[in-house]
Amino acid sequence: MAIAYIGLGSNLGAPVDRLQSALRAIEELPATRVLKRSSLYRSEPQGYRDQPDFVNAVAELETGSDAPALLCDLHAIEQRAGRERSFANAPRTLDLDLLLYDGRRIDALGLTVPHPRMHERAFVLVPLLEIAPHIAIPGVGSARQCLERLHGQRVERLC
Repeated sequence: MAIAYIGLGSNLGAPVDRLQSALRAIEELPATRVLKRSSLYRSEPQGYRDQPDFVNAVAELETGSDAPALLCDLHAIEQRAGRERSFANAPRTLDLDLLLYDGRRIDALGLTVPHPRMHERAFVLVPLLEIAPHIAIPGVGSARQCLERLHGQRVERLC
């Protein structure tokens, strides 16, 4: 069994409901269980700014799936939620990112772990640190130190 961290985000429709539904769908994946889930956070969009704020969270999973299979399962959950990939940083019904997988670095076709920009995004680091306060990002270092270097990214706890 491996430990994985998943980033969840949504800013279309009813984002809170979508994230709660996505967490239930993740719990139903074979050989996978949610160990911890963060609070929900509101954050401003990154990159393309002309869109609603996002609701974000992070979940810690225990899974028997390898990283590519888990990512495939996450993409299937996104598709069922109506995810469209129209352009980079576009508004989305649901975004599920494989952030970390068993403390490993993975660079394969269509899969990079740790997620390449997670250390630059407060909307990932704040909920991650809530459930894993001492976690390190392989090849980068302490997630807490990464967050301390970020400025000007608004992240507000909702519940």
